[in-house]
Amino acid sequence: MKIKNFIKRNIKKLIALLMIITIYIYVIVIDNIPEVVTVFEGENFEIQTIFGIKINIENKEQDAILTSSVLKETAEFSQKGKNTIEVSLFDKFKIKDININVIEKTNVIPIGELAGIKLYTEGVLVVGMSEIEGKDNNKYKPYINSGIEEGDIITAINSNKINSTTELVKNVNESKGNSVQVTYNKNGESKECSITPVESNEGYKLGLWVRDSAAGIGTITLYEPKNNAFIALGHGITDIDTSELINISTGELVTTKVLSVIKGKNGEPGKIQGTVEKQQNIGTIYKNTGFGIYGTVKNLQNLKHNNSKEMEVALRDEIKTGKATILCSIDNSQEAKEYEIEIEKIYKNNNYDNKSMLIKVIDKELLEKTGGIIQGMSGSPIMQNGKFCGAVTHVLVNDSTQGYAVFGDILIKQLNNLGY
Repeated sequence: MKIKNFIKRNIKKLIALLMIITIYIYVIVIDNIPEVVTVFEGENFEIQTIFGIKINIENKEQDAILTSSVLKETAEFSQKGKNTIEVSLFDKFKIKDININVIEKTNVIPIGELAGIKLYTEGVLVVGMSEIEGKDNNKYKPYINSGIEEGDIITAINSNKINSTTELVKNVNESKGNSVQVTYNKNGESKECSITPVESNEGYKLGLWVRDSAAGIGTITLYEPKNNAFIALGHGITDIDTSELINISTGELVTTKVLSVIKGKNGEPGKIQGTVEKQQNIGTIYKNTGFGIYGTVKNLQNLKHNNSKEMEVALRDEIKTGKATILCSIDNSQEAKEYEIEIEKIYKNNNYDNKSMLIKVIDKELLEKTGGIIQGMSGSPIMQNGKFCGAVTHVLVNDSTQGYAVFGDILIKQLNNLGY
């Protein structure tokens, strides 16, 4: 009798545990279904599902095809516009809506030229803190208990907007040692605090090290003629001290002069070194994203482009493992040139970061010059079968011939989402 009761109790516990696990799996699957999606005309939009989860098109008039298979629901839209997909459980209980933005297929001109990048931040970024030696020779930390930390962005002093280190220094010195009201941004939230500057032999100080701009070189991925837009880098620019994506107010894309090329080797990625000083303006940078920098071309004559090379952006289903080419420029003596690469793996369902494809440089000439992928080549466009497939984003530290690339469709969808 005791054994039977023991078995019954444990069976009940096992059933309860299985129910909890099942509910948890459903919650995870549902939570991973996006609420807003951008797709090209004719592109398949796939949802990884679980038993019982179904999708339906709310706008029946739009030409769309729905197909179902085990653990996957697929929708294909053949004309641009907006629509809504309803996600339900067993076609009875509505779970959520997915807002679909169908955009027309896009043509772009791959560039592959090196360019200088200048970014100007919204406010000034706090990158460090240090003691201040006052005029009385005592040491002070005026920022203590203020709440300000490395990675925060100071946006105003006494309600005066701050866009540069020069403006910060000016406003702090004008306080004459009186407490100042500091407005700063922490993880996207605006905060305020009071700090009393310390008078030093070099003026009044807060004890904060700040930076208001960043500069470097990278590769222009493409020019999109319809919107006069450019995309570069394939990845965002992060602060060297905080590793956070730099929040910019604006920026400049300029020509660059290559100073040296350091060949990469396993364990030591190489790099292209160049200058952004005394160069010509190409365009204005408006957005620094995880998928690259976006902006508008202002001086088309300074952008090396070939209108005859305009090509369609490939859908993911059109990209295949195997040979492709990369377009890049690594010195001042020649324009961007195509080199052979191999697309080794394709992560078809990846919409969340810029590691969409694993690639390998196989071109002997490029390997001789650079050792593979080096810093500065990020953003180099990839072509296959006459279509633009994506852009280089990372190099593998343990193998400089290999790296990652982002899908071209992600770059264009991001461009559309930014309002171009």
